[in-house]
Amino acid sequence: MPSERVETLVIGGGQAGLAMSYHLGLRGAEHLVLERGQIAERWRSERWDSLHFQSPNWNMNLPGWPRMAADPQADPDAFSPLREVTGYIERYAAAIRAPVRTGCAALSISRRTGSRELEVQTDDACYLAHNVVVATGPYQVPRAAPSLGGDVFALHSTQYRNPAQLPEGAVLVVGSGNSGVQIAEELLRAGRRVFLSVSSHERIQRRYRGKDCIWWLIATGSADSTLREWKGARLSRLMTGVDGGYDIDLRRLAADGLVLLGRVEAVDNSRIAIADDLASSMAHGDESLEAFARRCDEAAKALQLDLPPADPLPDAPPDPPELQAPIRHVDLARENIRTVIWANGAHAEFGWIDLPVFGQSPGPKKTPVHARGVTAEAGLYFLGLPWLHKWKSAFLFGADEDAAYLATHIVDRVGANASR
Repeated sequence: MPSERVETLVIGGGQAGLAMSYHLGLRGAEHLVLERGQIAERWRSERWDSLHFQSPNWNMNLPGWPRMAADPQADPDAFSPLREVTGYIERYAAAIRAPVRTGCAALSISRRTGSRELEVQTDDACYLAHNVVVATGPYQVPRAAPSLGGDVFALHSTQYRNPAQLPEGAVLVVGSGNSGVQIAEELLRAGRRVFLSVSSHERIQRRYRGKDCIWWLIATGSADSTLREWKGARLSRLMTGVDGGYDIDLRRLAADGLVLLGRVEAVDNSRIAIADDLASSMAHGDESLEAFARRCDEAAKALQLDLPPADPLPDAPPDPPELQAPIRHVDLARENIRTVIWANGAHAEFGWIDLPVFGQSPGPKKTPVHARGVTAEAGLYFLGLPWLHKWKSAFLFGADEDAAYLATHIVDRVGANASR
């Protein structure tokens, strides 16, 4: 198998890997980016058709070439559909002249015997590098889901594309993060009968006092909070960029016909046991909405911001009957539920990295131990993980700061090795 030497190898050609390439290039550091599929592969192959970016265009920022510079005619307050997101990332790679090799999946990373170099194996080549940055994304493998009996069509949310993909009949969506709620709403609007298994979540106003919620997350300091500084829950905030962005209210969706359930507790073939926690999950969501408004008002006062007063929240629909009389069991056949969509999240998968940089965690999941992406294994780095340094680290607009930090660390290390 042929081998190739490169000073720094970046694994992953998405937003984090390309931000890394930009900052390494800015410092004149030799590097190469390996991408298993196409640039922005996960955006292309693991998202549903109607998805819109959940931050406004003004916040779609990769280093050196923000979206509004790339598309000056774009509405800064609009939310880009999926094709524009992938198009922006692809054009970004070309604009910064990132040295990307597509269709090149890294299969393993190990330390070369008797050498300071790291060895990365792919299908058809071996790469030897002094530095390797793993930027493969935080959500690579869907979480496990129990098997279902009968003729139920089961799929993970990363496999869902549109309502026409599903067989006729009702749909159960398990999980009420952004993916689950948005998919459930789309199916409801398409005329399907939809059940949604609700997990603990937070609510947020899409716009408050004339500003988008992302603007407020930045203004209040939440986006720049480190894990040690973070005071709130680490739960999914319900938001959407579809149709110009709007507030997601599960009660309103229930009034439109969505059937709300608690968490899935157990599955016995086609019979599903449901936890009695719907009311507590909904109550937590309501409390988080009020807490968000308080934090915004406190920040506006402290920063002396000249903003309009808050609009009163629209009257909420009455509680759906499931809150007073929770459904504890669902028979898929009796309810004609022909499809179950598991929107139960995904996790990183690092079993292909054969280096001692992982902490002890239950199950097969490996969690890298690092300080701002720097591991104890000389030359190995991680980028784009949740809470790599701050809340924003795993988001597109958070890649810049973390990549700049690692690029400086890498260049300094290269210089130190050269002087020995």
